[in-house]
Amino acid sequence: MNPTDPQSFNHRTAQISTGSVYHFVDQIPRDYDPTRPPIICLHGFPDSWFGWRHQIGPWCRQGFRVIVPDMLGYGETDMPHDSSAYSTKNICNDISALLDFLAIPKAVVIGHDWGSYTAGRFALWHPDRLIALVMLSIPYVPPKEQHMSVEEMARRYPSYGYQVYFASESSISEIEENLVPFLGVVFRTPEKALSWSKLDELITNKQINFTDDCLLNERELQFYVSHLQRGMRGPLSYYRTTKTRFEEEKEAQLPAHLLPNLPVLFMYGTKDVTCPPSAVQNSHKFISRLNTVALEDVGHWVMLEAQDRITSEVLRFLSSLGSSQPSRL
Repeated sequence: MNPTDPQSFNHRTAQISTGSVYHFVDQIPRDYDPTRPPIICLHGFPDSWFGWRHQIGPWCRQGFRVIVPDMLGYGETDMPHDSSAYSTKNICNDISALLDFLAIPKAVVIGHDWGSYTAGRFALWHPDRLIALVMLSIPYVPPKEQHMSVEEMARRYPSYGYQVYFASESSISEIEENLVPFLGVVFRTPEKALSWSKLDELITNKQINFTDDCLLNERELQFYVSHLQRGMRGPLSYYRTTKTRFEEEKEAQLPAHLLPNLPVLFMYGTKDVTCPPSAVQNSHKFISRLNTVALEDVGHWVMLEAQDRITSEVLRFLSSLGSSQPSRL
């Protein structure tokens, strides 16, 4: 489990009961104790199982089985053409089916970015499958009572304006043709951030060396390029599910509150513009057992910018479960 060598991890591929084929890393400790809670990690946009490369080994060496899928539309996992396939309900059903395939009844679910949003929804769609929940960078928000389009959300919250571009059809080919500049814009520390207000113009600007100040080194950057060269339709489809998600959640009458006995840890960078303090505070209204950890001077890519802290805080959180919930572990 060498973070610099993707092939040093245990890779698997399986067709799950929903019909989708998923690629995932399945790292099982030596002398594994099956009473230890398994961990499943959900990545965000435009990431990969590889986004967890610094955490998989340390967690596994502490005795935890760590499962990390390429999410739908990414890597070697299926990439449906229809954007509705990427609704959170469908993704959560896939994650539940993957746990079924692995004969895992319950797991600790950890998510970052879109994976964090999905992990929060997994706690609503499949509450019986969670031992605990860890959300990174994107705080929990309850199902909406009224549909809000991407365009309306961008008007209300200008920092989310880039999502209008991601939801547009033109973004697919433009990003595919400019993957290195795009990744160089996305994977940055907050000190070196570039404005996303006109992302289409930015990634086609030949005057900027986008690899300068990128959080990814050359080898890591090429890994992401090679995986995203397959196509951006899948990854961008998550931004095109707003109405579908709303309708599915309304029809199912999903609750706003997570189960009161569910332990939840939320960690975020204090310099992450996608995570306003008001949203963090608001999430406390819906989660009874919420612990929050603010990572000072850290941006959005917490698993890279604060890799050791993320590793250790999750281990501390998991050890606290052992003392409070021995029967579930």
